[in-house]
Amino acid sequence: MKVPATETTPAKVEAKGVSPAFPKQAGEAPAQWAWVERSVWTERMLKRLAASQEQTVWYSLWDKVWQRDNLDQAVLKVILKRGSAGMDGQSTTQFSTDWTRQSEQLQQELRTGDYCPQPARRVWIPKLGSTERRPLGIPAVRDRVVQRALLAVLEPIFERDSGEQSYGFRPGRGCLPALERVESLLQSGHTWVVDADLKAYFDTIPHERLLAQVQQRIADGKVLELLRRYLKAGVMATCKDWQPGKQGTPQGAVISPLLANVYLTPLDHQMAGAGYQMVRYADDFVVCVRTQEQAEAALEAIRQWVEAAGLTLHPVKTRIVNAAERGGFDFLGYHFEQYRAGGGKKWPRQKSQQKLREALRAKLPRGRSGDMRQIAAELNPLLRGWYGYFKYSLPSGLQGADEWVRERLRHILRRRHKRRGMVKGREHIEYPIKWFAAHGLFNLKNAQAQWLQSLSGNH
Repeated sequence: MKVPATETTPAKVEAKGVSPAFPKQAGEAPAQWAWVERSVWTERMLKRLAASQEQTVWYSLWDKVWQRDNLDQAVLKVILKRGSAGMDGQSTTQFSTDWTRQSEQLQQELRTGDYCPQPARRVWIPKLGSTERRPLGIPAVRDRVVQRALLAVLEPIFERDSGEQSYGFRPGRGCLPALERVESLLQSGHTWVVDADLKAYFDTIPHERLLAQVQQRIADGKVLELLRRYLKAGVMATCKDWQPGKQGTPQGAVISPLLANVYLTPLDHQMAGAGYQMVRYADDFVVCVRTQEQAEAALEAIRQWVEAAGLTLHPVKTRIVNAAERGGFDFLGYHFEQYRAGGGKKWPRQKSQQKLREALRAKLPRGRSGDMRQIAAELNPLLRGWYGYFKYSLPSGLQGADEWVRERLRHILRRRHKRRGMVKGREHIEYPIKWFAAHGLFNLKNAQAQWLQSLSGNH
């Protein structure tokens, strides 16, 4: 039986040097809106939503935000997700011990108009392979609850308007469908790629333009005022350095991914209307076309839209590449290159590998104690999770991670024997690959080979 184009057998991987294909996924949002909060979205509202047009405006949504069932569901989702405390220092655990009273208080504040969000707590996280740091804004737990309730009301309305090019932070979509779409385009000859990067996107979205875009669909003044308060609440690192919100929507806020998608939706539709094949995950997007001239025209169209929208393209990271050649480009953790009809090569990008090593390094200090089976049991969930996402790589793309973790473990074992210096041939003889397998260490490359063999056996 012929193997479907969605799968790649071990023989094909070895003979052609191509990567296993991403799974074919429709990438469609659930047709029946099964994911919506049913305490908010009644059958009558869903029918109106299905029949709505771009010019349809929604009124009288405010009571849906503060109704008790919606708030209770929002509380549950925030508590289950946990997360850090905001500026008030209250954790999700503390909130959950008294959630009934606090939910009632939030409902009362929303009904009377007394609710006012606190500034988000500013946290800086380092960027891999760079001296730069990424800013996060962590709202208080009670503010995350209200944002979650607001999201349940607004998300279906803007999901209805979203473009097919958008895959990030949307129901029924995600990274793998976006990656599958990119690979499908590359294999069909769309190998000229505009690799675009918006500089500090979440921090630079113009508030008034964003709110004006929201107003095209939402006419409830209280809902709009709540959104404005969130945007203007600003951030604080300490109690003395409050920074008012002048632009942007903080990464870390529940409502921010939706607002970020809403602001870029016109770009999605403009590119589709011009015939360009764009794949976007939040503010990370590529455009795949057939010729260099088309790529240059697409980049110019993007540049003009971005400038008119008050945003900035990163001058260094935005570029045009030919994915049929060596060099390629990175997207959603993968590196793509040398694509032609029938396949190409992809593997975890350098930063993805570095991120894995840093996570493993934190679990494997040089003086690590414990039985090897115990250590392997601690490492395996991390390795399996990484493998689950990157198993579509070239086999050689997983080999480096396997070798790195074994070498790190050999160094720990060498220190236990009071041996100085770096790992040498002696440790490779004493602790071969089979020794680690016998002690239960997950092997990425072997797992991929078994998975590919199972695909081959099924066909």
